[in-house]
Amino acid sequence: MSRRRKLPCASSFSRYPVAPVSWIMSSRRKSPRSGHEADKYSVLLPTYNERENLPLIVWLLVKYFGESGFDYEIIVIDDGSPDGTLEVAQQLQRIYGEEKIVLRPRAQKLGLGTAYIHGIKHASGNFIFIMDADLSHHPKFIPEFIRIQREGDFDVVSGTRYRGDGGVYGWDLKRKLISRGANFLTQVLLRPGASDLTGSFRLYKRDVLEKLVERCVSKGYVFQMEMIVRARQLHYTIGEVPISFVDRVYGESKLGGNEIVSFVKGLLTLFATT
Repeated sequence: MSRRRKLPCASSFSRYPVAPVSWIMSSRRKSPRSGHEADKYSVLLPTYNERENLPLIVWLLVKYFGESGFDYEIIVIDDGSPDGTLEVAQQLQRIYGEEKIVLRPRAQKLGLGTAYIHGIKHASGNFIFIMDADLSHHPKFIPEFIRIQREGDFDVVSGTRYRGDGGVYGWDLKRKLISRGANFLTQVLLRPGASDLTGSFRLYKRDVLEKLVERCVSKGYVFQMEMIVRARQLHYTIGEVPISFVDRVYGESKLGGNEIVSFVKGLLTLFATT
């Protein structure tokens, strides 16, 4: 009888909760299934002032992709960070190699949507992960994203904080109310059929992401919400994976009053045009 391979640690970072049993059981499939050997996963990491977080998130991505046996690359899209994030990314590239760490910086902040467009142009994978570089999204969930996508052949798999074992850790009451309120308003006005519209931890088929980005007009906080709404309009299938979202460890949150106002305006615009 062959020995079962050792499971990865459920929490490589002490602030993350232990993964639920359902995740552990599903993640035991360490090797890509027959027929999926050619799949490659490109991770798009837009960064701005993430010099402390970038080494940790890259290490975790390398760990969980490596243990799962999937082919991958990490594309860092730095928007002219004044804190030296690009220099840190260059050091990481020397450590892990140019095939695994692909640097595609830009001179300044030009918006999340354009960062994805820029990253897709340089991606070699047929699947694209998008996630935050601030450690809010733990790479330990990546094998579950891939499992769910393959089982349902979903066009999009979205991480959800509001279903199953999903949750939010480290937020104060104000931030929780903002997120819950944003999702509630979106559900009432747009009825998108997904439980977490403002999250940004997702897996896309490459051609699906390309088409969605071309159609989206929103920027900032509204962009992720519009992506799901447009996916439903185009009849793309959407799966969900419960995730634990942890507030950033280093640096300051980029969500402020201006972003909240922009969200409300963007939501009303989507309601009027969809």
